[in-house]
Formats: sequence, C-alpha cells, structure tokens
Amino acid sequence: MKVMVVGAGEVGFHIADLLCRERHDVTVVERSAPHARYLRNKLNALVIEGNGASIQVLEEAHVARMDMFIAVTDLDEVNLIACLLAHDRGARRIIARLKALEYTKTEWKRNADKLGIDLIVNPQIVVAEEIFHAVSYTAACEVAEFAHGRVVFLGYPIRQNSPLAGVSMRTLGEIRGLYRMVVTAISRNNRTIMPRGEDVVEPGDTLYFVCNKRDLPAITDLFGFEERETKNVFVLGGGKIGSEVASKLAALRYRVKIIERDAADCEELAARLEGVTVLNTRGTDIETLKNEGLERGDVFIAVTQDDQSNILCSLLAKRHGVRRAIALVNQPEYVNLAPTLGIDFCISPRLATASAILKSVRQAGVVSMAMLEQSDSEVTEFLLPRESPVLHQPLKSLSVPPGAIVGAIVRGDDAIVPSGEDHFEAGDHVVVFSLPESASAVAEFFS
Repeated sequence: MKVMVVGAGEVGFHIADLLCRERHDVTVVERSAPHARYLRNKLNALVIEGNGASIQVLEEAHVARMDMFIAVTDLDEVNLIACLLAHDRGARRIIARLKALEYTKTEWKRNADKLGIDLIVNPQIVVAEEIFHAVSYTAACEVAEFAHGRVVFLGYPIRQNSPLAGVSMRTLGEIRGLYRMVVTAISRNNRTIMPRGEDVVEPGDTLYFVCNKRDLPAITDLFGFEERETKNVFVLGGGKIGSEVASKLAALRYRVKIIERDAADCEELAARLEGVTVLNTRGTDIETLKNEGLERGDVFIAVTQDDQSNILCSLLAKRHGVRRAIALVNQPEYVNLAPTLGIDFCISPRLATASAILKSVRQAGVVSMAMLEQSDSEVTEFLLPRESPVLHQPLKSLSVPPGAIVGAIVRGDDAIVPSGEDHFEAGDHVVVFSLPESASAVAEFFS
C-alpha cells in the first residue's frame, strides 16, 4: 500500500515507522529541515521537506498515487487544507487528526464527508475513552475491549505476593481448562516473551491475557488480581481531556473532584460540569487535597500537559492514601519509567491516537486494534470474510504466523477462548495478539 504521512511528530513518526516495518511504501512530508534530516536516517521511507498544505509539495510527493493519506501535523488548519488538496488530487482514503472538539460534532462530520475526509481522529476523545476503561478495571495496567466489550485483553503486574509468582505456563494451561483464558505474553525487563510451557511467571513481570468478559471476575479472584469498587476520583487538569473524563465519570455516579490551578478555568468548569466538584488549587497542594478527602481517594488521574507534573503529583497522591494512580504520559521514555516508580496505569496519547488511525490503514477486515507500549506489541480484531482460506480447519492445523497468538473467537453472541480443536467460520471476529514484526504476516493471514 502507498501511504503518505504529513507531519512527523510523535504520532506521525510512530505511524510511519510501524508502516515501514510492515513493508508499506511510505512517504513522509515534514516541514522542519533538521527533523526531515533525522527522519531520513531513521525511516525506510521517502522523506520530503516542505509544507503539507502546499500543492507543489504534495504533487512533488506524488499524492495522486496514494492509497492512504494521513495528516497529523500539530495544526488543525494545516491538516484540513492538506486533506482537501489530497482529495482534489485523487488520494483514495484520507484521515485527519483534528484536536478542536468542534470538529467532532455531527454537523461538522457532514462537512468532512463533502471535503473527502474519511476519518477524523480527535486525540482528546480517544484518550478520555482509554482513561475511562482504565478506571473501570481497577487492578490492570493495560486494558483493551473487543467485540463490543464481550472480550477483554488485560495486563496485570505480578507482585512479590502474587499467587502466580513462580507458576509455570504449563500449570496455567491446566487451570485454563476451568477458566477459559489465553496468556498471550509476559513483559519482563522491557522484553516481550511469547510464553511456552517451561516459562515461569516472576515477580516484576506483567502478564497479558485474553478472556471472555463474563469470566473475568472468577479469573481475577483466582489469581489475586484484586478488583475494588471505585467511588472517589480526583482528576488533575481541567483541560479538554480532564473535563471530558470528569464529565463521563460523573454521569456514571462517580464522586469526581477536578483540580485546576487557573481561577478563570475553574469558574468555566464549575458552570459546565454537572455533578463535579471543582478545586482551585495545585496538584502538589497536599494539605488542601487532604482536606478534600484525598486519603480516601480510589483513583487519582493526572492529565495536565506536563509529563513530569503528572508523574510527580500521582506519586504524591499515592503516598498520601490514594489507592491507584493513572497518568497521562506523552514522552515515550517516561511510559516505561513511570510504572517502575509506582504509577499504576500510563496513558500514551501518541499510542492511543496511532491505534485509532492504524486500524483504518490496515485492510478492510480490521475492526479494532490496540497498541501496547510496555510490551511493544498490538492486539487486533479481525472480521473473517466468507472467502477466507483459514475457515473450517482446526486451529492446530493452521500455520498462524510466528509471534502471534489467537486469543478469542467471537461468533454471534458467543465469545470463545479457543483451543487447538476450535475453528474459524465466516463472520467470526478474531482477536489476535502479535509482535510488531509479525503484524504484516498476521494481516495477510486473516485477509
């Protein structure tokens, strides 16, 4: 597939890098000359220096030949103009990242259709949805739902006192007969292990598995993944993400307090957010927050634009009694560092946005996908067509690509955690865990 990415910031670079590794024909348009030179050394792609909203630059990059055009610069206006020009010149499918919330409204989506934009991705809404899932699963450090919530993919940290510490995959396989689940990976010291029978779970690992959502309570109870009721939530940062998260949680009867240091913003939030208490203070003002019940807090969610502030305030909150901390972390190097310091769940806007975009870049059979930074892997939901060559054969006889594991098959109202005797049928939704180097082979296998 020929793909053009306009704007190679954190999101654009990540998308281009992944597509290059999947052997797509990638062209990158980047305005910054120094960054363009850096990209030429880092990506197996054609890198063109220039403004993505310039018709001369896009024609030089042969935009008319593109199967996919992705505009992810930091400016909405540039992305819109670039998409409009790409559509006019014949690019087949067009995706825009737009940060302003007004672009997500129904009436504007109709305008997007007229402009030829096939998909608008709003980072704030994508991240807010991911945080909402993180709050719902109170012991997990990675969460993704598939097949309309019937199948869940979860990552759980293994602590010293965990009943799974020292347990082999072979033993887990025996338990699996009672509790239908598939262990897809173990993350250990920034390395992802595709588990085999002799592998043993160690303290400090993160264990990833797929299961039917209705079986999750029994599995978490058996393995000591303690899920607790969440009532009291503190949200640090009253920006677009923080206010969206607070509003969503308050609507579900959570007791939400939002922390914002700007007095004018506090007045606006108080007038707009129903059922949310607004605190005009800083995340480091522990005495004020303790007077507001911080020590009884179930979750502290830090979503300011400052990674260091998010991490620091989350750790302070945990030290003073909050059970769980969720932090928004933009810089990739902090995503792996934060959990080692005691942050329970890191949200990466880069990965959340890239996941929303990449599921449209993949072939038509991809329904949903989630990218996991800590394990450098992804989980994809495929819809199998009638002409698929992998139908009606036992899984044990199929050559599923190395580096991939089938975690679940959703057929009608049933969610099946498969064994080697199960098979695929037309119309099945199949949830697959895979390493990055396997993504292209997995996509071809299920196409």
